[in-house]
Amino acid sequence: MSQSSAISPAVSPAELEARLRLHCLPELGPRRFRKLLSAFASASAALSAPASAWRALGLPAACAESRRSTEVRERAAQSLAWLEAEQHHVLMWDEPTYPGLLAELPDAPPLLFVEGDPALLEQPQLAMVGSRRASRPGLDTAQSFARSLAGGGFVITSGLALGIDGAAHQGALDAGGKTVAVLGTGLQCLYPARHIKLAAEIVAQGGALVSELPLDCPPQSSNFPRRNRIISGLSLGVLVVEASPSSGSLITARLAAEQGREVYAIPGSIHHPGARGCHQLIREGATLVESIEHILEALRGWQLSAPPEQAPLAQPYSHPLLELLHAAPHSSEALVVASGRPLSEVLAALTELELDGLVACEGGRWVGRAR
Repeated sequence: MSQSSAISPAVSPAELEARLRLHCLPELGPRRFRKLLSAFASASAALSAPASAWRALGLPAACAESRRSTEVRERAAQSLAWLEAEQHHVLMWDEPTYPGLLAELPDAPPLLFVEGDPALLEQPQLAMVGSRRASRPGLDTAQSFARSLAGGGFVITSGLALGIDGAAHQGALDAGGKTVAVLGTGLQCLYPARHIKLAAEIVAQGGALVSELPLDCPPQSSNFPRRNRIISGLSLGVLVVEASPSSGSLITARLAAEQGREVYAIPGSIHHPGARGCHQLIREGATLVESIEHILEALRGWQLSAPPEQAPLAQPYSHPLLELLHAAPHSSEALVVASGRPLSEVLAALTELELDGLVACEGGRWVGRAR
């Protein structure tokens, strides 16, 4: 997409270049960025102001000293060149194209780089987060919930990390739905490398990659907690699938609560360390989620569409496991033996069937339900 169509026509090319230069300055976060624009009315005027005026605003010397450097100019030029490509966009916090929910935050990003469909950021989103080292059942649960929620019209938002994040994105794609990945790196430094293909699939299927960081920003540990406020800020609520008490997912959940968003958590075994973070959130007031209905009931008014037509595997009515359970109750292990399928596949199918209300676990054994 051309530069002129990737940004609002209300912003001149000179003002865009000035904002991109400000965005590259060290120690200039969202609040200081806004302070500059408020004090000088435009980024162009801020860049032209004397260093003493910057100091009077309480800005670090590193900001004022770097603004006219060759490196800052070159990085801004590279960003402008990036915007010339199709599906590349930049959204600014003071423009109507900026996501409304995110704009409510006092530290909303002044610039958002987007690869994909920027209009998606205004659609009802549900964030799904959890452990990077999730268990197989946790991954299957995340993928199944994301598949059902995306099929119901919600955009699934997560952080492209390994584990639960990746499973959530994939579940949305499996349903033919939309998903947004908020990165803790610049969009030209996708991380982790194992999810580069997943990122491409997200964009190809009409989703979006989002980052507030300069395009060339590499992975830095301090940036990942910072991006969590964007994940929750874009969303109506946050679902935590599996997390330890020290997981960054709990940061996202607490930010969501502070932002007035809904917080949901899926419980697990008291013996599983990965369930303790979810149990902690539930004790602190998060909604305990055992089925998709617990989320849909709270967000019913936001649903945009009926679930799209599913692939054959997602049509449960003639599923081999369902046929076995209608014949007689089975444990998970017995289903593995009777069906000849791997345990991971059986657990994933059972989760999907349970979400559809077609099976239930009673006394440690699965039973089929009539619909």
